[in-house]
Amino acid sequence: MPHFKSLPEHGTAFDIFAAWPEMYEPIAKFSDLAFRGDGPLSQKDRETIFSYVSGQNACQYCFGGHSTSAVKLGLPPDALEKLNVDIDSAPVDDALKPLLRYAHKLNHTPNQITQADADACFDAGWDEAALNITIALTCLANFMNRLVEGFGIEADPTKFDMRAEMATTDGYWTPFERKMAAAKEAAE
Repeated sequence: MPHFKSLPEHGTAFDIFAAWPEMYEPIAKFSDLAFRGDGPLSQKDRETIFSYVSGQNACQYCFGGHSTSAVKLGLPPDALEKLNVDIDSAPVDDALKPLLRYAHKLNHTPNQITQADADACFDAGWDEAALNITIALTCLANFMNRLVEGFGIEADPTKFDMRAEMATTDGYWTPFERKMAAAKEAAE
């Protein structure tokens, strides 16, 4: 149950966005770009990075929806669990592992990121665009994890498949637009 009485009983992140669109519209746009914008990372890789960080932060709402998206896009179902134990032996593409290590360090000890961390990603064949997306997804995960936890938005595992379908099909901007249109219609 959300902590705000103005939000629906089974509220979502999009309900927060719709309640304060002037504040959260830029986040919806940013989310869509981070997950679906141009760049060298696949949608599966982006969902994997975001899920990994959200899992590290114990945000069940974000982890549940995004990990389901990553699996829907081809990530082995046990990959995120194994990533939490050991990135090196987890069943993810070896090329993605330096980016996941970077995300892990940025998430847990951001003040200890060094040129060597970036160089490990570049040495694995990634360019600045890939590292930029990794950083953006790590930052976004931290923002969204704290947003939904702060508002009291609870994970509903029965909706993870629906959320994954929406995310992989529509992205993050289209659902925001739909939520805004429904809020406008309800107000009229």
